[in-house]
Amino acid sequence: MTHCGLVAVVGAPNAGKSTLVNALVGQKVAIVSPKAQTTRAKLLGVAIEGETQLLLVDTPGIFEPKRRLDRAMVAAAWGGTEGADVLALVVDAKGGLGPKVTEIAEGLAPRPEPKYLILNKVDLADKPKLLLHAERLNALVPFAETFFISATTGDGLPELKRTLAAAMPQGPWHYPADQVSDASERALAAEVTREQLYLQLHAELPYAATVETEKFEDRADGSTEIHQQILVERPTQRAIVLGKGGARIKEIGARARAELGTLLDRQVHLYLHVKVKPGWDEDRDTYKDIGLDWVE
Repeated sequence: MTHCGLVAVVGAPNAGKSTLVNALVGQKVAIVSPKAQTTRAKLLGVAIEGETQLLLVDTPGIFEPKRRLDRAMVAAAWGGTEGADVLALVVDAKGGLGPKVTEIAEGLAPRPEPKYLILNKVDLADKPKLLLHAERLNALVPFAETFFISATTGDGLPELKRTLAAAMPQGPWHYPADQVSDASERALAAEVTREQLYLQLHAELPYAATVETEKFEDRADGSTEIHQQILVERPTQRAIVLGKGGARIKEIGARARAELGTLLDRQVHLYLHVKVKPGWDEDRDTYKDIGLDWVE
């Protein structure tokens, strides 16, 4: 007798939502970086626990939007909770409770779905404050249960996964047992390169960059040829991405190529081009490529 259901994973930026989804799935399906607001569009990770299939919606961090891209990301985050069987609020236990976390909790409070509080990064948190955080948030929201976990080390994950599975309704699985995400390989390729941009240029490159996969083609020898365009807003940003003598773009490409080869389980030929496109974040087609809805 199988069970299947949707778990909406929400929280403030940098709470560790993507790391948690990857850990529950058992392999990487969402990109991760130290930069806040790395996740832009909602992504579905598929995890198995016994006879239960968990559909984990990894949503963008919820924050105060200042531009169209921000509004689209926040809309995607709240949109990811629609139709969920369970709502999971992930909180950075190390960072503590700020107004962002409180506002998100208050937004979840009136929702009828079962809600779970997940205090993440407990391996780095101030232990005496953990119970205080839990008490304050449970006073705002009627959480069914509270979990203290570390998505990085795996502490507390087995119990969390079993509890989420037990809350899922009876029904057929929505995806084959070996499928781990709803993202296409083409979309995954763009995300992997964008992750490398953030990891290698964390302090230098602002959010004004995105990656578009222009060509994704399988060759006769079983390998895959991928052409991508990195969009930035200004020539100075293009120079940062290229690096001295093109060294930085070569390193970004080498690491993205290696990771894609592992994820796709075949040889990858990756070609990167950096283009200056002022106002790319006001282009409807770019939003479609990213997987976000156009928000006025």
